[in-house]
Amino acid sequence: MEEKKFDVKSIIGFVLIFGILLYIMYQNQPSPEELEAQKLAEQEQVEAEKADSKQNESLVTTSSDYTTNTQVLDSTQKVALQNKVGSFAYALTLPSATNDQTTVETDVFELKFNNKGGHLAEVKLRNFVDYDSVPIYMVKDDNSAFNIKFGTSDNRTLNTQDFPFEPSVSQSGENTVVSMKLKVSETAFLEYRYELKPDDYMIDFSIKSQGLSGVFNTSQPIELDWKQKSIRHSKSISYENRYTRLTYMYDDGKVDKLSQASDDDEIAEDVEWLSYRQHFFSSILVANNSPFKKVELTSLDLVEDEEIDTLYTKLYTSKMPLAFNGGEISENLGLYYGPTDNATLKDYDKGLEESIPFGWGIFGWINKVLFIPLFGFLSGFLPYGFAIIVMTILVKIVLSFVQYKQFLSQAKMKILKPELDAVREKYKDNKLKAQQETMAIQSRAGASPLSGCLPGLMQIPVFYALFMFFPTAFELRQKGFLWADDLSSYDSIYDIPFHIPLYGDHVALFPILAAIAIFFYMKMTTGQQMATQPTQEGMPDMAKMMKYMIYFSPILMLVFFNNYASGLSLYYFISNLISIGIMLVIKNYIIDEDKVLAKIEVNKKKPKKQNKFQKKMAEMMEQAEAQKQAQQKGKKK
Repeated sequence: MEEKKFDVKSIIGFVLIFGILLYIMYQNQPSPEELEAQKLAEQEQVEAEKADSKQNESLVTTSSDYTTNTQVLDSTQKVALQNKVGSFAYALTLPSATNDQTTVETDVFELKFNNKGGHLAEVKLRNFVDYDSVPIYMVKDDNSAFNIKFGTSDNRTLNTQDFPFEPSVSQSGENTVVSMKLKVSETAFLEYRYELKPDDYMIDFSIKSQGLSGVFNTSQPIELDWKQKSIRHSKSISYENRYTRLTYMYDDGKVDKLSQASDDDEIAEDVEWLSYRQHFFSSILVANNSPFKKVELTSLDLVEDEEIDTLYTKLYTSKMPLAFNGGEISENLGLYYGPTDNATLKDYDKGLEESIPFGWGIFGWINKVLFIPLFGFLSGFLPYGFAIIVMTILVKIVLSFVQYKQFLSQAKMKILKPELDAVREKYKDNKLKAQQETMAIQSRAGASPLSGCLPGLMQIPVFYALFMFFPTAFELRQKGFLWADDLSSYDSIYDIPFHIPLYGDHVALFPILAAIAIFFYMKMTTGQQMATQPTQEGMPDMAKMMKYMIYFSPILMLVFFNNYASGLSLYYFISNLISIGIMLVIKNYIIDEDKVLAKIEVNKKKPKKQNKFQKKMAEMMEQAEAQKQAQQKGKKK
């Protein structure tokens, strides 16, 4: 087992920061006369710009200053627009060339589409609210941009965000279809088509062009650019940010992620989907036809100070080229806006559930195969808090044999301690002989310090798997138990009027209870290990290290888990209570030290052959001792 030494003084390093920030805002409202004068000046400036338009000018357009109500444009103005944007001037002459929005509702969505740009301007999830009872918005207040940059055959570079799309809403059976068309003529256009299904968070989204093969410059890349700032939804923005991450699947099923703790960027190839995960909610773009050949991905952490930055967690961007087919565009995609829920994502059969951080390797496997189905079964007929307790009991029963093995090993070492101490005293001047005799006694008795450690290592995969399970279990979101309002967030019993570094601005009770239970459990287990642990010259003082751990572990639980999901702290609290109970039962009713001693005496009488490992260790120890004696003789000469 890995051994580390901890200094108690390093634990006491928390500095309380008291800060009072006073915000004084003065707003100077302009007078009505000033407002009127400003309005007249702006109108004069617009008229002057129209008069100065040159018929032969050509430009690379990235701004939106030519969107206007063109129903009143004269021939000169139409020519000016033609010179600015070429064939796409037609779109600016339509009645849809305004900044209006198109609103659509389904069972799960309230959506608003910007006629300018054709993209989603607002995505509201109807069935969820945040920690403050505010509806969950995935897209709102310009936190998202979705546009295409393309070149034209007359050497212009244009962007869909600068042009009006003509909207139409229709029904296709039970589905609602929203069509947004950027027109070059009545029969030639670029279309965004959104098909919304009842009670479904996945939007069938296609990007197609018709009659634009002679308009597009196919030698110039056409690029889809998707940006989104993730809106805060949880009480603790730092905790939510820890589980907010850009994840993508590529190369036929491989999954990778950008950094969750710092700014990051990558270039990925053959991307099948990419997820802008915001802890319990995700925005996912799916390539249904064929993978995106190359995607430039970036993630920018926006949480610099939990006390100040309270609106957004991360800014994600993705840039990917689209493919031309016969000079036209035809991309069938999927847009998912909804809960980061394993069951919901798994239904789409695209591996979207892999965006949930279940843990890597065996840890994720344990969650997927064991804990997710088990908790789903238990929560189907039990309140969520009781489901956690029952699952904890079942896990501890299964692992009780591990505690039995550990305690049996400790009992054997306790019985052998007087004999081992006598051997070390007898051969105190011959370390090699002392170690050989110690190993021989332990081997004959069937006792070894490692026999208590190895079973304990079996608990690590379960421990880590549950550590990943509870913070990502969507089922726990906003489900209360006892004094906890939300098992997926911290349980606050007292709000501190200031912020303590690492701890927060509140006191959570479940971590306190878990810390107390951990302290008594470690006091019982580690105390006995300290009594049987010998101190060897030149080796760390294990008893002292264990003593530090008795106090360090509860403090770590108390501080670190104060902002974590209360469901996780509830699990650790119940788990350690059960462990204490199991240990008392094993000690008082199962393990009889007299019987253990009798068995040890029987084992001692049996001939014991050394295995290959033991022989190899004995040979290495003899060689080391011989080399040491040779060096000592050399020094004497």
